[in-house]
Amino acid sequence: MQSPIKCAITNFISNLLRKKNPDEFLEQSAQGGLKKTLNAFDLIILGISAIIGAGIFVMIGSAVIGTTERVGAGPALVLSISLVAIACIFPALCYAEFASMIPVSGSAYIYTFATMGEFAAWMMGWVLMLEYAIGTIAVAASWTGYLIKLFEGFPALPEFLRNPPVWMINDYQTALASGGHIPHILGIPICFNLPAMFVIGIICLVLLKGIQESANFAKIMVFVKVTVIALFIIVGAFYVRPENWVPFAPSGIKGILMGAFAIFYAYIGFDAISTAAEETKNPQKNLPIGLIGSLIICSVIYCLVTIVLTGMMPMSAIDLKAPIAHAMSFVGQDWFAGAIAIGALAGLTSVLLVLQFGTTRILYAMARDGFLPSIMKKVHPKYNTPWIITILSTVLMLIGSLFINMQVAAELAIFGTFSSFIIVCIGILILRKTEPNRPRPFKVPLCPWFPIIGIVFCSGLMIVALREVQTASKLFPLWLVIGIVIYFAYGYKSNRKQVAIQLKRLEESDSNNQQQTTV
Repeated sequence: MQSPIKCAITNFISNLLRKKNPDEFLEQSAQGGLKKTLNAFDLIILGISAIIGAGIFVMIGSAVIGTTERVGAGPALVLSISLVAIACIFPALCYAEFASMIPVSGSAYIYTFATMGEFAAWMMGWVLMLEYAIGTIAVAASWTGYLIKLFEGFPALPEFLRNPPVWMINDYQTALASGGHIPHILGIPICFNLPAMFVIGIICLVLLKGIQESANFAKIMVFVKVTVIALFIIVGAFYVRPENWVPFAPSGIKGILMGAFAIFYAYIGFDAISTAAEETKNPQKNLPIGLIGSLIICSVIYCLVTIVLTGMMPMSAIDLKAPIAHAMSFVGQDWFAGAIAIGALAGLTSVLLVLQFGTTRILYAMARDGFLPSIMKKVHPKYNTPWIITILSTVLMLIGSLFINMQVAAELAIFGTFSSFIIVCIGILILRKTEPNRPRPFKVPLCPWFPIIGIVFCSGLMIVALREVQTASKLFPLWLVIGIVIYFAYGYKSNRKQVAIQLKRLEESDSNNQQQTTV
């Protein structure tokens, strides 16, 4: 007979490793009340919304020429993008298989719960918060930069809009480091990125209205930004000079790998398509199309933009903050700078929509499993959206935008993306072993090789980046430690209550069935 202590330890470990059968998630989903309105085209639009944004309009500059912490790829960035596309296609196939089997809100969090257990699922959800919520803050900061650039093109606007004070358009640390005048209240410096907070709030209102309204909004944004990018490629092609592509890879293989790490930021959120599974019509068919289709389309667009951008000017002339707009100004096409700013705002807005959407659906799934207070899983009676979680997550993002530096936030979000991709690939290998006969409307081809290749690609890029990116590489483990503390301080106990309630309901159901059978 086991001692009480040994029994308690065994029970504790059993709870940490407790898995949920995919059928349990499907049953939960059937009772959730989220409306199924999305088709394959809607999902592709959401994917393009997530991928084409900050990567093209902001990060492509630093990916080409580098930053103080990492070298750039130069014109060889086109190889970096191809590498990222390859690294993403294998996790995308794994996401597609999972999403076709378990078409419910929650994405990688749900898939981890079904394959690796409760504790791993919590940590996956926590990492996804890093990818989506912190990514939202980084994109919102970029949105502010392009809004000011747009205002600069209108001399008739008040000086206050064309050249706003630093404390009103930057996070706390950036504003303090700028050296500009910052007001104080009771000795405390006041800094907030007002445009970023504004756009985050607007996206919250769109998401509260409903998923179909959000998808329609995304379609408008995608049309605007794709039109602007197409014009840049067509017009810019006439100014390409092949000598600007020499040297092609100034920093060698290291530059190509670090360029891949930087441009990976562009792909943050494309996996958020899988969080829309519960609101998708025929998810078994439409989710794989949405995931893989948007990934291929966007990778081709990124390669074309990179080829044109690096061919239009020497690498040293590329602007870090607004590379596309600056490129047109460099060749004398100043009229196009305003159009670029509008396209960038549309692109970044659509990215914000997808990232905030993903954040709310992950938190909704975690609340439904008892890891978060039950009030967070409430669905609006009219709009069928998780409204309390949407508002709460928006408030947290607004607070985060006050303090988190854009560059660090972007790098942290990239680490979160790498982690989720790796875990999803591992999850497919596990489920193929534990439930080989489960129906799979979509199957990863050449399994286990494709998931293994995905793990190797993403792990390799992550290891290279950890050595080069100093600040984010320290904050990422800290984020994981905070997640562990919150799980054992609250999540574990809260989930035990949820499990007890579910067992009681199951016992009552069995008892009622037995009574009816007896009668």
